[in-house]
Amino acid sequence: MTIEDEKVLRPGIETMLGLPAFYIGAVETTSSLPNVSLWVDLDAAKQLDRFQPMLDAGKPYVAKGATFERPINYTTLWQLQPVSKI
Repeated sequence: MTIEDEKVLRPGIETMLGLPAFYIGAVETTSSLPNVSLWVDLDAAKQLDRFQPMLDAGKPYVAKGATFERPINYTTLWQLQPVSKI
């Protein structure tokens, strides 16, 4: 289902302002689908809260018994970027 969702979600997410990166993965051992997105600030991240295609995409998962962790947005407390080895 998640592979099919990409066709609908990607075009809209890619146009959102303030989005450096978006990742969706699958963890077989826990049957979970983590989504991690990086945003320039919390206001930019909250665009997903009202992105109707994302809200609609969640409904079939809920119908099959899935649950979603809330909140989905967190304020960054610190960050780490690789140190250049050059």
